[in-house]
Amino acid sequence: MRAKTGRDHNRGGDRPVNPVRRVLRSLNCDGGAGLALLAACAVLLLPTLAGEAGRVLLRYDRVALAAGQWWRLLTAHVVHLDARHALLNSLGLALMWALFARDYSPRQWAPIVLGAMAAIDAGLWLCDSTVLWYVGSSGALHGVMAAGALAHVRRGERAGWVLTGLLAVKLAYEHWLGALPLSGSDAVVVSAHLYGVIGGVTVAAFLRPHRTPL
Repeated sequence: MRAKTGRDHNRGGDRPVNPVRRVLRSLNCDGGAGLALLAACAVLLLPTLAGEAGRVLLRYDRVALAAGQWWRLLTAHVVHLDARHALLNSLGLALMWALFARDYSPRQWAPIVLGAMAAIDAGLWLCDSTVLWYVGSSGALHGVMAAGALAHVRRGERAGWVLTGLLAVKLAYEHWLGALPLSGSDAVVVSAHLYGVIGGVTVAAFLRPHRTPL
């Protein structure tokens, strides 16, 4: 019988696990997960290469939607005001990935994200008629955070309640006082954050997260 030495080992138990791989694993960025994150960030960053013309073509646009340009309901969430806006949301995606990526399977995350996007689109169309156009991933990322926090709560983890409380405080602040000071100089449609949370957590409520944190 081989005694445990207190070191992490690979499956064969012969060599220590690479420390870089250990760090990547802790951030949910090892192996295929890391490649998937890079691909997701590329989806957010690459549309900026199309410039203003691309942004106008892909954004949520109330008049264009009324004319039947339905693709905007999806593309609005991956196009941004500029490269800085896209980079900030990519960093937000990386943070959500590190915190929650393995709380659900990829097949579960897909409807969560789509549900958040759909809730934002419906909320803006039905409840915010003064919002003529919208771009950005922050609303969908709020839905991801809500779904991830719910997974931790359902596992009985204190961190889940802390995250839920922080998210609730942020939404309340935005509702009463507007966007957070660090949100940037551009106008922020804070209602999209609330709609994203509603959509993400509603879908997540019907899914079973992983029973143990990964």
